[in-house]
Order: sequence, then C-alpha cells, then structure tokens
Amino acid sequence: MQLKDRVALVTAGGSGIGRAGALAMAREGAHVVVTDLVADRAAGVAAEITAAGGRAEGFGLDVLDDAALERAILAAAERYGRLDVLHSHAGVQVPGRLDQVDAGQMDLSWRLNVRAHFVAAKAAMQVMAPRRQGSIIITSSNSGVQYDREMIAYCTTKHAVIAMVRQIAVDFARHNVRCNALCPGFVDTVFNAGFEVQMGGRAALEDYVRDAIPMGRFGSAEEIGEAILYLASEKSAFMTGHALVIDGAESL
Repeated sequence: MQLKDRVALVTAGGSGIGRAGALAMAREGAHVVVTDLVADRAAGVAAEITAAGGRAEGFGLDVLDDAALERAILAAAERYGRLDVLHSHAGVQVPGRLDQVDAGQMDLSWRLNVRAHFVAAKAAMQVMAPRRQGSIIITSSNSGVQYDREMIAYCTTKHAVIAMVRQIAVDFARHNVRCNALCPGFVDTVFNAGFEVQMGGRAALEDYVRDAIPMGRFGSAEEIGEAILYLASEKSAFMTGHALVIDGAESL
C-alpha cells in the first residue's frame, strides 16, 4: 500500500474531488481525517471509508475560522502522532468581470482560495518540518495557469495560490516537505455552478466542454482522486513546487 499507516487530513472532503481524494488515500492505507463545512457530509465519507475496511474520522470545519482550522490540523497530528499529508481543498467560485464583482466577493474569494490554504499549510508545517517528512497539496485550478473570460476573482486567486505553493516549496524543500498545487479542469461536480451561471445554464456548459476541451468531456472526480494519491505518495517524491494540471488539454 502506497500510504500504509500515513495520516492525511482533507478540507472540503465531504463531496466531489475532496471526497475522491480521501477515498483514494484511504484505499492505499492512510488514516484519513475528513473535514467539511457540512459535518454530516464529512461523517458520511468517513463512514464510506470504514465500511470498506479503511480508517477515517469525519467532522465539521469552517476553514474561514483560523483558530479552528489550525486547531483541527494540530489536534489530528497529536491524536495520531504524525501528519503526513494535508490536502487543503476548500474554495469558492465567484463568476463575473471587474464591473460585476464587488469588493466583498473578491475578499471572500481571497479568504477561501488563498488565505485559508496559507493558514492550513502553516499549521501543517509546524508538524511536518520538524519530522522532515510531509506532502502538502493545495487545490488551485487550471484557471491558475490560464485566463478564463469573466472570472476575475476566481482566476486572480487561483494564480495567487500557485505562486504561494511555489514559494512554500522552495522554502521548505531542504526540510523534505513537498508542496504542490492540484489544478483540475472541468470536473463534473456541483462546484461548476459558477461557470454554469456565467455560460447561461447546464446545456451551454456541456456544449463548451464538448467543443473547447480537446478530449471532449468532463473529467471525473475519481480521476482527480488518483492525482491526489500520486501527490500524497512517494511516487512523487522528487516533485515539489509543481502545478499539476489535469484538464483534458483545455489550457493548451
């Protein structure tokens, strides 16, 4: 097993990509701490894992609460005596151009898409750096390596988080702690609601995916889950500071 006896904590792990990553890591032997804004969703994913013979716990966590986020990460490390993987996944998608997005929406985007990842990574590093072991995975987007039309808040913050990942990576590489950005393209989850609104509905989004993505389809959460497993495991031991784009060649 690739993650036998490792401990991983996931934010926004109650559905979609976060859930898929949690399931993939648990399948490979990790004890997964699943957190989500909705406690029942986190508990449900943990129950899925334990029903399949894995080890997990799940509880509610608002990543906008700095103290609660730091406490959850440090407490998990204390309970299990280690923290090997952090997948900081929570985020928000606010559609709109400069003249359509207000400062409050930009602030929310920054707090969830950048600042919460900073707080989470800072807490995890307190555990990982002294042990000289760990993988921090922060969810960005393929919007962090390209420019979507009419998505100023989303694109700005997703570019910023890649810069932050690279800075963390270069600062802590000699501590043997890796930090990489996960950059999915269109994955068929509820997170696409902002793009659906921007494009004029589900049918228009499906047309875009068919015509604009060279592979002609959505990605699946399970496909992204396998990429999370790769970044969490020793198979990516010499990879840090990388933006791993998984988007069916949309950004090319």
